[in-house]
Amino acid sequence: MNAVPLPKATRRGLADEAADLVRDALFDGRFPPGAPLREVELAAGLGVSRGSVREALARLREEGLVRGGWHRSATVIEVTADDVREVYELRAALDVLAATTARRTATGPRLDRLDALVDALEAKAHGGADDAELAAADLDFHDHVYDLAGNARLTAAWHAIRSQIRLFHLHRVTGAADGYRAHVVDEHRRIAALLRGDDESALAEYVREHVDAARRILLAATR
Repeated sequence: MNAVPLPKATRRGLADEAADLVRDALFDGRFPPGAPLREVELAAGLGVSRGSVREALARLREEGLVRGGWHRSATVIEVTADDVREVYELRAALDVLAATTARRTATGPRLDRLDALVDALEAKAHGGADDAELAAADLDFHDHVYDLAGNARLTAAWHAIRSQIRLFHLHRVTGAADGYRAHVVDEHRRIAALLRGDDESALAEYVREHVDAARRILLAATR
């Protein structure tokens, strides 16, 4: 049986770089929710072709950061109540599974990294870091919990919604009506401590409440 020839691989380096740069701009708050993303302006600003921008926007659309595109104008996703409910309900389930799995499998030295990440979060929360830097430091902590769990498919599920979570989380931090900077460090130290403990049910309950609190705050902001 003759092998079917495969199509030639194509390089998409410029589209990949354009996607990274636009994504970073979204996470930095330079394009607020609902802002238009115009191909011509982005191509000129990034120094790439409109085709590369079009591919970049398609990738960001797959990540859930952009709506529209191709035959419709692309815009940054808005923080709607339905989106918040769907994303944070899924996040709660994933975060609980990641935390309880990490508690069973992670060793002391690997858990020490969590303490360092909380220290970094504290430095940003009380050291004048901007909202985007603080939101990124928060998610760095949660990324490491998933790493500690050591479940590749669980991590892949996390990354499927991570971009949306980071954008929504930036919206929450920027609003900060709940005094986010005042309690974020204590919340993450509590999670780190529970990961070292023997009470898995207490860990699961606290992680679920941690996510649910963020969901409630975001839902209140969408009204």
